[in-house]
This record gives sequence, structure tokens and C-alpha cells, in this order.
Amino acid sequence: MSNTAKLELDGIAYTLPTLTGSENEKAVDVSALRATTGYITIDDGYGNTGSCTSNITFIDGDQGILRYRGIPIEELAEKSNFIETAYLIIYGTLPTQPQLKVFSDLLTDYQYLHEDMKYHFEGFPSGAHPMAILSSMINAASCFDEGLMNWKWGKNKLFDIYVAKLISQVRTIAAYSYRKSKGLPLIYPKQNYKYTANFLHMLFSMPYEDFDLKPEVVKALDLIFLLHADHEQNCSTSTVRMVASSQANLFASCAAGVCALWGPLHGGANQAVLEMLADIHNSGDDGSKFITAAKDKNSGKKLMGFGHRVYKNHDPRAKIIKRACDDVLSKLHITDPLLDIAKKLEETALKDPYFVERKLYPNVDFYSGIIMRAIGIPMEMFTVIFAIGRMPGWIANYKEIMEEPKSRIYRPRQIYTGKTTNHYIPMGERK
Repeated sequence: MSNTAKLELDGIAYTLPTLTGSENEKAVDVSALRATTGYITIDDGYGNTGSCTSNITFIDGDQGILRYRGIPIEELAEKSNFIETAYLIIYGTLPTQPQLKVFSDLLTDYQYLHEDMKYHFEGFPSGAHPMAILSSMINAASCFDEGLMNWKWGKNKLFDIYVAKLISQVRTIAAYSYRKSKGLPLIYPKQNYKYTANFLHMLFSMPYEDFDLKPEVVKALDLIFLLHADHEQNCSTSTVRMVASSQANLFASCAAGVCALWGPLHGGANQAVLEMLADIHNSGDDGSKFITAAKDKNSGKKLMGFGHRVYKNHDPRAKIIKRACDDVLSKLHITDPLLDIAKKLEETALKDPYFVERKLYPNVDFYSGIIMRAIGIPMEMFTVIFAIGRMPGWIANYKEIMEEPKSRIYRPRQIYTGKTTNHYIPMGERK
């Protein structure tokens, strides 16, 4: 089989090299196309464009496969936890016991924010969205660190420290963001709490009254973090790589990822699920009428949290998180009409031929939204939870950009479709 592709333009034949990935993914390399032909490719939304090669995450949407560094997501969900998985994603291998202890100790050492950052939180109005605060405060945190303000990759030997600072402090900033938006007193992290338990403590405890950390709740949220830790070249990850290509520091690059994730078409999917459930409940429906309407393409009703752009078979994360969802709901004994509607939609969609034939199965956003609702996490924090979980993947992609010796600043091209040569018209002559 030839390892080149042939392209004919204006009567001239060109030979283009091809690439084959370790999982037999194939690509035509057009990186020299403009230089050799004068042409560029147009791929609106980059759906057919590989922006990089990467060793981090593999997805096969047709087969419903997701692997971090080659390890199936099912194995990690069963045997690992978020922090160990974060180490795997960032550094490429599962940590030894001493390595994991060093990493965990760094997270504990650097979980506190500079005290002066509290004044920055005070500057936000009550009701400010936690994602706006999160992005701003990640950038603000870099102002309190001389190494980040004068960042130069290769000359800074403290990358491991900054990894720990970002992963640990994003959780502290997120909790503070929520507390600020609600006008609640800030709660400091505890040295003896592990990562996810500490986040719940900072989120929900009150002065002199610690939040009851139920093991099933901590485990479910840790699983949500793990399942969201990376997902290949999505919108926010590509944004992080784009900003990193300019040699921006780690915090600035990941703050840009937060901004991209804030968009309702990306990180807001699980919030959309809860909004749909609320609309169904407010209309007096138990979900039956909505299911019927969702099958009518002219109704304008869309079943949120079902199907996935990447996974054409099933979302492997959904199968995993469904078990956690069932466990949380059964052990917390929660009575919630929205959760009752969610179960109705799930049961119907899994059996209804319309949804089965179209492979519109509940996805990870559907179940994670239900779990967070059951835990008591408010909707405006859903995307923030996503950002905490995705941080290891963003850091790993940042690291790949920095370690690539041939890396250069990203600069996509365009095809201009505006006016040709135009001229300035004085104000008095304009119509």
C-alpha cells in the first residue's frame, strides 16, 4: 500500500505524505501544501483536521473506546482515582508509591491561595458566574508568582511545582468562587483531607460546622473528575494548545481553556440536562409528553444528554457513571421530582426503538448532571466541576507543546471573502 497521496491542482500532480497513528488512524499531511501549491485546505470547524500528534488520549467513537495513555477508561474507573489518573495523564506512566506520595504531598502543600487574593474575590459582584471568577482568578494567581510572571520554558525547573499548584489551587479557587457568588464565608482547605473530599469541604462546610463527607458522594464526584480528565482535541483543549504555542505560561493557557469550556456547546451540556428536566417539571409533565415531542423533528424539543458528537455507538463513560449514579441515588434516599423525570427519560430512551435505532443513549453529561444535582451542587457550578476534572488533560497537552522541539506558534489560514481594494471616504461624502 502506498504511503503517499496524490493531489492534482491546475493540471499539476503533487505527492503528499501520509501518517498512520499507533491505533491505525490515517492522515494526509498537508503541512507543506501552501508552500508547494499556493493552496490551503478549508475545513470549517476543523472536523477533518488533525492539529497535532499526541501521546495522551485515544478515542474510537465508532467502537465506544476511550483510553488514557493506552489504559481503558473502564480499568481506571474501577481501580484508580482522580489524582493517580492525573499523574498518569500528565507524566505518561502510572506512578510508583513514592512518586504518588510526592505528588499528593505537593498538592497538599500548594492548596492554599496567597492571602491577598481574597481582595480580588471581594472585587467581584455578588451573583457573578463562578466560571468568570475561576478564569480570572487562575490568571490572577500567576501575578503572585515571579516564576509565572517571567515564564520561560526550559529555564524554569519548577514545572512539577506549578502542576501541583494549578491542580490543587483550581479546586480552592472554584470553591471560593461559589462561596463568593452566594455571599458565604470562605472555607480554608484541610491538611488531612484528600483532594475531592477537601473540595466538598470547602464548598459546603460552614464555620465550626464541617460538611458530612459521605463516602459514596466523595467517590462519585472523584469519578466525575476522573472521567472528564481528558478527551482528546476538543474545543477547550485545542484552545489551551493554541495559547501555549505562543509560549504563554501554564496558568494563562489553562485559564483560556476555562473560557472555552464555559460555552454552552461545550462544558454546559450537563447544565442543559438539568434545565431540560426543570422545564419538563414546570410544564406538569412526567417526561412522557416530552419524549413524544422529542421524536417529532418539528416540535422544537431536543433530548439533552443523549447521544454524543464523538461516540457513534455509546459513550463508555456513561456506562461507568450510571452505576455511580444509581448508587448515590439509592444511598442518599433523595426525593426529587427532577430526578424522577430523569429516570423516566432514561428508562424510556433505553427501550424505545426510536432512540435505540439512532443510538441516542444517555451520555456522561446526563448522569453527571443527575449526580451533581443529588449531591447538592448548584447548576452554575456544573461547568466549574468539569474544569477541575479537565485540568490534568490541559496540563498534559501544554506539556506536549512545550516539549516538542519543532513546535511553533499556531497560525491558521483563511480564505478572504470580503471586498477587494476599497478606499477611505471622507465623512461628508458618505451616504
